[in-house]
Amino acid sequence: MKVPEVRRLLLQGFNYALFMAVVWYFSLYPAHRRLADDEAVITLAFGHTSQRVEECRTLSQEQLNELAPNMRTAVDCPRERSPVRLELTLDDEVATRMDLVAPGLYKDQGVDVYRDITAAVGEHRLSVWLNDDVNVDGPTYRFERAIELQPAQRLVVTFDATRGGFYLK
Repeated sequence: MKVPEVRRLLLQGFNYALFMAVVWYFSLYPAHRRLADDEAVITLAFGHTSQRVEECRTLSQEQLNELAPNMRTAVDCPRERSPVRLELTLDDEVATRMDLVAPGLYKDQGVDVYRDITAAVGEHRLSVWLNDDVNVDGPTYRFERAIELQPAQRLVVTFDATRGGFYLK
């Protein structure tokens, strides 16, 4: 090996070591804590497709004959979905309130919800309600439960209409 090659390899090794020292330092310092010792997190996370704004209707034979042949289906279902209204309260105080419009060109897709709520540890009264039908006044799904949060705990509240509504994970 020639002397310039040895020098180049030594400098390259020094640069790698320096880079790794910087990575090591910033992986340890400064110390970061997301939660205090007396806090926990309640996570509200789910995806849901709300009810249709209008009911499907069955077309008569005369109405079908008026349509183009490629458009003839016995049932006509509008695509637009209802907006989703959601509220989570903790100890009778509103922690989050959301009014979500269905995304998509025709407002026909499901909404995705993800929200973290920091709460003090201890016993609480959790209440969540959801309205996914513009034709119904008030909540279509309701969930209430007494919970006890531990330090640094993450309690996940999720929703599945096929399972009957909200549940805890």
